Amino acid sequence: MESLDEIKARIEAAVPGAKIDIVVNPGPSQQSSLLIDNEHAAAVARFLRDDSALRLDFCSNATGVDWLDRTVKKTVKVKTVVDGVEKEIDQTSEEKIPGYLEAVYHLYSMTHKHGPVVIRMRTADRAEGARLPSLKPVWRSAEFQEREIFDLYGVHFDGHPDLRRILMWDEFEDYPMRKDYRDPDDYEYEPTPHDDVLERAKRHYASRPQLDGAESIAPQTG
Repeated sequence: MESLDEIKARIEAAVPGAKIDIVVNPGPSQQSSLLIDNEHAAAVARFLRDDSALRLDFCSNATGVDWLDRTVKKTVKVKTVVDGVEKEIDQTSEEKIPGYLEAVYHLYSMTHKHGPVVIRMRTADRAEGARLPSLKPVWRSAEFQEREIFDLYGVHFDGHPDLRRILMWDEFEDYPMRKDYRDPDDYEYEPTPHDDVLERAKRHYASRPQLDGAESIAPQTG
């Protein structure tokens, strides 16, 4: 299979205006990826699927990633004069990077038996209603997985045919896979509170008589 540099160059040639960056993975897997711009994401995805040399016709996995605001330190070599002698020293600077959310897709070719090629998209920020284009129209298998990313991270996928929660119950608020998520005090929608959940629920309903079990917390109906 072609290298990421070769795939990047061919995408940019085939999809006018597309902006592709290679995101290097320094970890043990060394599995670098292609960051594709949202505006041309659908066209890029179709190219990856339909190109005769690639035929990335199967999306095996799509997942979300939450990046909080962070500060990155960068060190560069600079030349300076010390006591009349030119020396090369390390100069450190800090760059503040605003937070964002990502959707990451692992692509394989069932036709050519190669892969994965990993692609990713980024939201503008982590605000409520953060949006990305849906790739479900290109890879059918992305439908439920984009729903999961929506459910757990709060990414709204434009063009998805059935974007609704898939793991959490309808009344659930917030997105439990975000790094700044905090458990709520009110567990009235928890079907069977237990252990630490039960203890928090007891504190929430402190004004009620002493609670001896999960059945005492469940909302009254009828």
